[in-house]
Amino acid sequence: MAEEAALRTVARNVRVARLRAGLSLEELGRRAQVSKGALVGLEKAQGNPNLATLVRLADTLGIPVSNLLDGPPEDSVRIVDAGGVAPLWEGERGGWARLMLTTSGPAPTEVWRWSLEPGEEYPSHPHQAGVVETVSVTSGRMVLVVDGDEYGVEAGQTAAFAGDVSHGYRGAGGRTCELVMTVHLQPAPAEGGAAS
Repeated sequence: MAEEAALRTVARNVRVARLRAGLSLEELGRRAQVSKGALVGLEKAQGNPNLATLVRLADTLGIPVSNLLDGPPEDSVRIVDAGGVAPLWEGERGGWARLMLTTSGPAPTEVWRWSLEPGEEYPSHPHQAGVVETVSVTSGRMVLVVDGDEYGVEAGQTAAFAGDVSHGYRGAGGRTCELVMTVHLQPAPAEGGAAS
């Protein structure tokens, strides 16, 4: 039941954002590399969009991923329990990614919690120009891959990089890697502006 409500919320938010951007289903599909059939189904609250699809749609629409997932506004203070947030990605070895929240305002930021098992990988779609990611490893070890180059990031270390190139995350070492990721987004386009 909660999954159906979440899908209806995503469907409504994709349609509203698409119409606000002045894009047809065909044009949004072309720009986001998502089939028109998948978009039609999504806007009818059918199907099960994966994280990569939601990221591509959000980037194309110039909005945070959480704008596609958010219901009506809540109180001015939001406290989010990780146990109450469904993973947007689940790896084959038991890893997961949860979008905990997105801040609004002139410098919106997404806050994610990730768990990666050793050898488990997530390749990310490049974001819009100007998006910056930070990855803070809280336990274990990971390999951050940015534009084909690999960087080891240990517990207690934080890495920052431009998110507009191909990048990915891989669990390394002999134990689970836990991390907090922030995605620093570009401000939303002004009303009436066209998405590029």
